[in-house]
Amino acid sequence: MFFGRTTPLSDYARARQLIAAVDRGGIPLNPAKVNAIARSLGLEVARNAPIEATLERIRLALARATEP
Repeated sequence: MFFGRTTPLSDYARARQLIAAVDRGGIPLNPAKVNAIARSLGLEVARNAPIEATLERIRLALARATEP
């Protein structure tokens, strides 16, 4: 009855997946999604911020996070 439904990932899990994909050589094609993930972690991100800078800020946020 509920097959195919997965529980939504936490903000930190989404951020970890993004960073893992980038580390494997992936290139994020949608800067808006990267910015949305950063904002969900509490970061302030300008719409025109370079994606590389945003990814680095996400890495730093994950490094200092104490999410369970």
